[in-house]
Amino acid sequence: MASYIPNSTKGRLLGDNAQISTAIDMEADTIKAMLLTSSHTGDVDADVFISAISANEIGTTGSYTTGAGNGFSVTPAASTDDTNNRGAWDCTDLTATSATVSAQYLAIYKWTGVAATSPVICVVDFGSVQTVSGGTCTITIPASGLITLS
Repeated sequence: MASYIPNSTKGRLLGDNAQISTAIDMEADTIKAMLLTSSHTGDVDADVFISAISANEIGTTGSYTTGAGNGFSVTPAASTDDTNNRGAWDCTDLTATSATVSAQYLAIYKWTGVAATSPVICVVDFGSVQTVSGGTCTITIPASGLITLS
């Protein structure tokens, strides 16, 4: 499965009135991230809220704590690139220390305080299971941004 943005999130970002109760402000909202195992089978239609995917989160390890609202805190930044005709949403690299990790996906979501109403923004597929054994797990975000609209 490739990386994806759920269809419901695409509508939310564009102001879909049916989705307005959980609108997403990519810079002002509390944005979190969780690591998912290779058991995750993404569904662009069904992965609306993190309650649909959280069963596949990795376990607590080192400084990474499992559970909705935990995981990684994300520091977001949006930018416009007129030279390359695109907009980008970026965030700082994510790090867990003293961790033993086996993960294939990173899910980014808006934290509302309740898993059943916290929308999935995107899921990134690492392409294969990535492992760290008792060390520092760093998710390096591409310099061009995590989400790019061209």
